[in-house]
Amino acid sequence: MSETIEVKDEAEKAPKKSLVAHLEEEGDVAADYLEALLDIADLDGDIDIDVENDRASLAIAGGALGHLVGERGEVLDSLQELTRLAVQTSLGERSRLMLDIDNFRSDKKDELSKLAHEVAEEVKAGGVNVKLRPMNAFERKVIHDTIQEIGLTSESEGEDPNRCVVVLAP
Repeated sequence: MSETIEVKDEAEKAPKKSLVAHLEEEGDVAADYLEALLDIADLDGDIDIDVENDRASLAIAGGALGHLVGERGEVLDSLQELTRLAVQTSLGERSRLMLDIDNFRSDKKDELSKLAHEVAEEVKAGGVNVKLRPMNAFERKVIHDTIQEIGLTSESEGEDPNRCVVVLAP
């Protein structure tokens, strides 16, 4: 008579981390990376970590940090990607974290939401599709989300860096 022995590897035995706990860990790793970056550049800034919309969210405020944003957020986008890579290297999984510096993204989100409402009214009144200027992925997502909340539909067309949102007439 033979006996079967079941062996589970350590990954199967370990309890799965909750999504929030995982995102908090991403935030901690990202904050450590950004803190080191600020130290190297001899810049002051307070880092806030949060979890929103199922992603880690970090905000840096204080000091003269405008040059870390860039004219249209291009430097901020690059820093966000570098931070995502640092998190991926540390944790072994792709990160979708969002980074904001001096409320640039927050202010931009408010501005884009207002634009989306104006365009939605134009589409409803005129009954024709409206194509917006080229936008980066963050900007397009804000427009799409706002248009969906309003009850209309939108789609992206074109290739980066000329990718645009088109708000569709009902």
